[in-house]
Amino acid sequence: MADKVLPQRVRDLVPESQAYMDLLAFERKLDATIMRKRMDIQEALKRPIKTKKKLRVHLTTSFQTPKPDAEDGEALVPSWELRVEGRILEDPSNKSEPQRKRKFSTYFKSLVIELDRELYGPDNHLVEWHRTSNTQETDGFQVKRPGEENVKCTIMFLLDYQPPQYKLEPRLARLLGIHTQTRPVIVNAIWQYIKSHNLQDSHEREYINNDRYFQQIFECPRMKFSEIPQRLNQLLVPPDPIVIHHLISKDTPENKRVTCYDIDVEVDDTLKAQMHSFLLSTASQNEIATYDNKIYETVETINSLKINREFFLGFARDPQDFITQWIQSQSQDLKVMTDVVGNPEEERRADFYYLPWSQEAVCRYFYSKVQQKRAELEQALGIRGT
Repeated sequence: MADKVLPQRVRDLVPESQAYMDLLAFERKLDATIMRKRMDIQEALKRPIKTKKKLRVHLTTSFQTPKPDAEDGEALVPSWELRVEGRILEDPSNKSEPQRKRKFSTYFKSLVIELDRELYGPDNHLVEWHRTSNTQETDGFQVKRPGEENVKCTIMFLLDYQPPQYKLEPRLARLLGIHTQTRPVIVNAIWQYIKSHNLQDSHEREYINNDRYFQQIFECPRMKFSEIPQRLNQLLVPPDPIVIHHLISKDTPENKRVTCYDIDVEVDDTLKAQMHSFLLSTASQNEIATYDNKIYETVETINSLKINREFFLGFARDPQDFITQWIQSQSQDLKVMTDVVGNPEEERRADFYYLPWSQEAVCRYFYSKVQQKRAELEQALGIRGT
């Protein structure tokens, strides 16, 4: 920022340059605001940004009647087929960027279809799907069984919460007013309860004096803050699955029936993707850097022109004094560049060489020259002698 500032002399010469300085001040405020907002966005992205939407589950049942003229032997046996599919219902009033389509199975951690045990026996009445590290996501599930009777089935969905959620022990759930939530939210609710009921020990601040409700739940009269996560593990269980009781009925028009159920699921807010893209966007930063370079070059040119102007104005006002000062300056610069010490102003005058020490200096100079010449001669004679 300092490289963009115009010198005070330039601002005095050009009154309009004050507008440029005002723009610099505004730019500083704008940069500070943008930096603060970027940090706020980075902190917000560390926390989950979720929104609840309706997942409409379609249960499609179709029956196949036997065909006497079919070549395939399986076609001679009546059978039914159940398909479990679904999609997110978009809000038509929401004009924001549409949600990226996800596979149906990505919303669930596991899915279990339990058929009538009396009809299909203990080994064939369960259809299970559980997510693993190698799971291939799918748009739906399909179950096919022989039979032509109405079949009662139970479909259980276990939602895949990100971050994971837990169901609280009933007494703790009633005390905190929370049924199923993420672990940070549960711990924060416990801390709020401790503060509102003054359970923190006034002398030993790391301890909590449990009231009668906490004593029943945590089974101790007193505990440390550091013990809460470990004790909380025993009070948290996986959330309840969503259970749908469905009847696979043959008494439907055209032997096909579609039943719909709506399930509340949590999906990433579209604002999160926009915030992430804002942090990663570099187009505006590159453009700003280009303009900054142009400003630096312009200010550098202005400073160079200011130096030239002062140089010629000084020569125009008093040419003789200007040349004298310029020669002194050049002489001083030369001594600095050649690492020579001395006062160039005194050395310019003849009186400097009539001082008492000048005679001794001349003798010393000649003595050093004689010694130098003698060493050269001895070296030359020594070489010839060899």
